[in-house]
Amino acid sequence: MAAQNAYDRLLAVIRPCKTALVAFSGGVDSLLVLRAALDALSPEAVPAVTLRTPYTPPHDVAAATRAARNMGARHEILDIPFPEALRDNPPERCYTCKRLLFGRLVDSAAASGLGNVFDGTNADDLDDHRPGMRAVKELGIVSPLLAAGLAKADIRRLSRELGLPGWDRPAGACLLTRIPHGVSVTEAELTRIAGGEEFLRGIGFPEARLRSHGELARIEVAPDHVAALVAASATHDVDDKLKRLGYRHVTVDLSGYRMGSLNEQPNQDPKMS
Repeated sequence: MAAQNAYDRLLAVIRPCKTALVAFSGGVDSLLVLRAALDALSPEAVPAVTLRTPYTPPHDVAAATRAARNMGARHEILDIPFPEALRDNPPERCYTCKRLLFGRLVDSAAASGLGNVFDGTNADDLDDHRPGMRAVKELGIVSPLLAAGLAKADIRRLSRELGLPGWDRPAGACLLTRIPHGVSVTEAELTRIAGGEEFLRGIGFPEARLRSHGELARIEVAPDHVAALVAASATHDVDDKLKRLGYRHVTVDLSGYRMGSLNEQPNQDPKMS
């Protein structure tokens, strides 16, 4: 009953909007937004658009395409060249990126006669360090999950009850988060990182992050998976595979995966970003 009440709140937020372009990454948040938009309105009224940049993990685009097709949604992939403002991976990259990319979605929605752009911001995002939320507010993006008061745990629980694929999928982030701020980014480096993470996903570590420090690769997995990764390294020759991608040193971070670990200072907790 609680789940149904939560879903009813979400539908009530969406219905008055009548039309919207859904920013669709294929993650658990945007999956629920799209499902609710289709139920509240219609496929014609709420097309889904996935943004593909050189720093978007290819696996995420493929997952979004499958999910949209399975839900019967209208779906488009919008290719965006590497914004030069992000080339040096500035500290404000999340704000700059979202301002540029969601600006394109706003323009696309207007050109298609759609009255709104929906995103997957949720109630938990208010408690985290989320520079991109400033861009969302500036652009007038509608955040149905936030308006319905849904936090991440609510979203996963509701998505599971609705039978949505990927309700337990690990949170994702763009490939720029694998590279320290202030380091010039090339498409070749992004391809290398994506290739390494795809390999790690294939041997059973879907949440792995490959932090790239020039010639050194630092692998992060969930803390309780670190021992399993070390054990798997010999069986699957992780060191050799990643060195073939161009790394000279391959390491496993014993602290495990942390959001924003590249922003950590000595003796400080990382900021969530």
